[in-house]
Amino acid sequence: MSTKTKKLCAALMAGVFATAATASFAQTSADTPMTHADKKAAKKQAEADKDAAVAQAKADKKKTEAQSEANEAAADANLKNAKKAQ
Repeated sequence: MSTKTKKLCAALMAGVFATAATASFAQTSADTPMTHADKKAAKKQAEADKDAAVAQAKADKKKTEAQSEANEAAADANLKNAKKAQ
C-alpha cells in the first residue's frame, strides 16, 4: 500500500470517526443551545467530512483507473494469445 493510499485511508477513517462522535454528541445535547465552541467544532467537522469525501473520491478514481489499465493489459494479452494460435 503506497504512502498516498495510506494517507487517503487515514483521512477517510478520521472523517468517519469524527462523524460518529459528532452524531453521538448531537443526540445527547439536542436541548442545549449551540455555543461558539459547538459551532466551531461543527465547522471543523464539516471541513473534515469534505476532506474525507475528496479523499474517497480520489481513491475511487485511482482504483477505477488501475482496474481499467488491468483490463486493457488482459485484453492485449488475449489478443497476443489469439494471434499466436492462428
